[in-house]
Amino acid sequence: MKIRFGYVSHAISLWDASPAKALTFTRYQQLSASERKEKLLEVTGLNLKHTLRMLYYNLAHEIELYRFSSSIVPLATHPEVRWDFTTPFLKEWREIGDLVKRNHLRVSFHPNQFTLFTSPKKTITENAVIDMTYHYQMFEAMGIADKGLINIHIGGAYGDKAAALSRFYENLTTLPSHIKKVMTLENDDKTYTAEETLKVCEKEEIRLVFDYHHHMANLSEAPLEELLPRIFGTWSKGEVVPKVHISSPKNEKEFRSHADLVDPDFIMPFVNLLRELGQDVDFMIEAKAKDQAALKLVEDLSKLRGFKRISGASIEIK
Repeated sequence: MKIRFGYVSHAISLWDASPAKALTFTRYQQLSASERKEKLLEVTGLNLKHTLRMLYYNLAHEIELYRFSSSIVPLATHPEVRWDFTTPFLKEWREIGDLVKRNHLRVSFHPNQFTLFTSPKKTITENAVIDMTYHYQMFEAMGIADKGLINIHIGGAYGDKAAALSRFYENLTTLPSHIKKVMTLENDDKTYTAEETLKVCEKEEIRLVFDYHHHMANLSEAPLEELLPRIFGTWSKGEVVPKVHISSPKNEKEFRSHADLVDPDFIMPFVNLLRELGQDVDFMIEAKAKDQAALKLVEDLSKLRGFKRISGASIEIK
């Protein structure tokens, strides 16, 4: 079996390469009309440039898995700004997309925790659709709308999990079908377990991105060895292998917080389950040290018996 490793958004090994340079609405309001447009273009252009730097860095290290920053475009979904961020950067968006396609990279987005479909407030659902559309438009601009995935959580329980799930199913109907097609759901560390999230995914035919750290913080009633075949089954219709989020606790007291690196001992029970199943997977590393954590984990695991490093960021397990 094979595991590929990737990281989130920002290669901290690179100098001043954040793809999420910001322009706050407060600052935006202080500018004149011409300055506003100029600043939007400046910040977006810089974020696109840094995103491209990240991709070239990934290629140099044979990292085939990458999550784009959701903050490439400042104020893209703000109700008082909502601007055309694709037309001025047709070349830049397409350059990124061409690089992804040419090198068969696996890319995704992960909107923030406010992008959810369980809220009783209609405006929250409307904003969730706007945010999902924004992420999809970035994929469209890159020319890879059929290749990327947009991952979110189910959302809150609001004191009544059954009612919240009913709202989820109802509110999800407002999401355009072409966007739902590239949507994935992830189990969370407090509310919806992997088992609960799996039931939603199976009902809605949505792929489940399993988060092992979240699972350990919020255990399901059913054992993981029973859930994994079903979780991986949600990926059976696609051409890509299942994707998993990997991190480890900062410490026992702050169990839900992510550590800088990934502790191999923490994830080994899960890796051993994968080994028994013979299931190829992609590991998205969510540790604080980002790219450095991903490459360090590859190095650590490759030292174990039966683990062989076959590229800069992938291993084979026998």
